[in-house]
Amino acid sequence: MELPHLLLLFLISSLRCTSLPQNSPQGDDASVGTSLPAVAAAGPILHNRPFILVWNMPTANCRKRYNIHLDLGDFDIVKNHKQRFQGQEMTIFYRDRLGKYPYLSQDGRKVNGGLPQLGDLAAHLSLTVTQMSDLLRPDFSGLAVIDWEEWRPLWETNFGPKMEYRRLSKLLVKQERPDLSEQAVATLARQMFEESARKFMEETLQSAVRKRPKGLWGFYGFPTCFNKHKRKTDKIYTGRCHRGTRQQNDELFWLWTQSSALYPSIYLPQKLAGSADAALMVRHALLEALRVSSRWRYHNNTDHNTPVLPYARLAFTHTLNFLNKTDLEHTLGESASLGAAGVVLWGELKFAKSKKQCTLLRDYVHNVLGPFVRSLRSHTERCSLQLCHGNGRCTRRHLGSGHRITDPSKPFRKHFMCHCYPGWSGEECDDEMNENGQKDD
Repeated sequence: MELPHLLLLFLISSLRCTSLPQNSPQGDDASVGTSLPAVAAAGPILHNRPFILVWNMPTANCRKRYNIHLDLGDFDIVKNHKQRFQGQEMTIFYRDRLGKYPYLSQDGRKVNGGLPQLGDLAAHLSLTVTQMSDLLRPDFSGLAVIDWEEWRPLWETNFGPKMEYRRLSKLLVKQERPDLSEQAVATLARQMFEESARKFMEETLQSAVRKRPKGLWGFYGFPTCFNKHKRKTDKIYTGRCHRGTRQQNDELFWLWTQSSALYPSIYLPQKLAGSADAALMVRHALLEALRVSSRWRYHNNTDHNTPVLPYARLAFTHTLNFLNKTDLEHTLGESASLGAAGVVLWGELKFAKSKKQCTLLRDYVHNVLGPFVRSLRSHTERCSLQLCHGNGRCTRRHLGSGHRITDPSKPFRKHFMCHCYPGWSGEECDDEMNENGQKDD
């Protein structure tokens, strides 16, 4: 499409597709002292467990090149066959592995048009379907994550290095409409960017679901919270999401209703090693994701929430320094205690780059991570069986209390309650519902 026609299309559009429904909730972060809306929990994911740990690390080389075995199955960590990075249990699509995603490279090149409004959506979707079909079996029912991090779909959330997308979007408008005021240029540029970004993300998900409907599709890093710890400015760190985050996430209702799973990020920076602030950061990021999963359900599902599976890293951000047991409590333990369906464990290729690094990873898995995961899974299953008859997932009675499901000194019932799976209700999830949503006699 030629540029003048593209501008005309946006100028004559009278309705913005990113406008909020009138009944959308407004305001800042939800109170951590109250429970989330009473909608049924998402059922068990993959292996019929209330909480799972999924391996999303390219560690196949440890066995293939160095004959070093991680033995993830011994610790009930879900993995692909031969620990492949992409497989039938878990797959992730990076920017260059799915379609023709438009973005700006680090050296300033405009890849696939550079801006969403200059991308070829039809060509992107065509290639996307081909790549999905080649990689995933028709009956694929695993986790499917799209990792697009170069730009965000809301204009104001493109800050820092991402400001370049805003600058170039305004320049695009100025080139064709030099008569417009700065304010008018910014307004039109924003509209063009957001509508095109929405189309790329929304229609990619729609194509994925049509092609592999049993997969759990979603974008990495969404919903966002913007609650990173800033030591220089945070005198008292609360962990709460940045002011206005809730409203921004509500504006992305179109994304949540097309996502069959949510994959927020809970990576820890090194400065939060062993700090209780890490638990606060993770807690509020997850609470926002859980709020979104309850408020804006996949395909407006009235049956249950969208499952939330945050992405965690085995080491601190941008390092190979592994998390210790306390740090694992602040990430994996916090996720389980809040009622997440599981956690995806991610790491890049450098974790398996050498025999030494593979040995360090194996020792960490066998001595620290593995035993912790096995214990965590045992506690979540026991709580589900004891409190919920195995028909629900345990979650904190008071979301901000900090009580952990792994604490053996306190009975589950004192600090945890049931979030029943679809088809079950009651305080202990022992009332079976019929197909009309009514309790069976």
